[in-house]
Amino acid sequence: MKAVLLDADTLGDDIDLTPIREVVSELNVYAATTPEQLEAHAGDADLLLTNKVVLDDAILAGRKGIMIMATGTNNVDMAAAKARGIPVLNVTNYGTASVAQHTLMLMLALAAKLPLYQHDLRGGAWQQSPYFCLMTHKTLQLAGKHLVIVGAGTLGTEVARLAEAFGVHVTFAARPGKSNDPRPSMESLLPKADVLSFHCPLTEQTRYLLNASALEKIKPGCLVVNCARGGVIDEDAALAALKAGKIAGLAVDVLPVEPPRQGHGLLDALAEPLNVIVTPHSAWISPEARQNVIKITAANIQSL
Repeated sequence: MKAVLLDADTLGDDIDLTPIREVVSELNVYAATTPEQLEAHAGDADLLLTNKVVLDDAILAGRKGIMIMATGTNNVDMAAAKARGIPVLNVTNYGTASVAQHTLMLMLALAAKLPLYQHDLRGGAWQQSPYFCLMTHKTLQLAGKHLVIVGAGTLGTEVARLAEAFGVHVTFAARPGKSNDPRPSMESLLPKADVLSFHCPLTEQTRYLLNASALEKIKPGCLVVNCARGGVIDEDAALAALKAGKIAGLAVDVLPVEPPRQGHGLLDALAEPLNVIVTPHSAWISPEARQNVIKITAANIQSL
């Protein structure tokens, strides 16, 4: 089967495409594909491989399969693919170790008040201190604290395993929108959470799951981490809660619009003396995770 990879640059220039080349008769690779280029780049390929290129009904006609080189499927017209009988396969659990590691990094940095101390250091506070250290900001020892995780899949489970190595007590919240889930709801756990971490997909049930109303119930001093999807939390409400001292730290790896070409309040907040961290959707980008995307995609092609 002939295949075309439409946006190779989104996967980095250091990945080895050999596993895919070995399972197709021909592979054309494009660094990027604009909507205007899509028809020409797709050509008569049997298989379309995409990370973020949007594929609508018209471009699906005549294809034998769509390989999404990511977990999310929102860039493909899934209803049209189903109607045409075209299989759409994505990659899952390819970056579990990478994203879990990133999540713990964010938790640890917030607990250590790293953004605040870095701000102090840039201003010369240590040099001017009458003592050998700075104790301006109260840090949090994670051992013995309570981590609430929203999203009990492979990733959430791995985050729990790593957190438990630090002596953290972990509770998984019930799946949002699932009435028969025996686990406690996120809202019931908010008053008890020292750290709240999101690892769930963005759905109608999870959109703005952590909103202004929920933040009113959260334990004062809680740290909030979102490595799921932008829009799972109301970032504006969470930032307001941080500035008001309701929560003690906020870290996100995702924003509702990526890249945030029109800016975002959290990006502006990075210049302020706040315990806030924003990373550019980089939790998944370790070479090992990106190469695993290729490996899983090759297996998906073989499964057709």
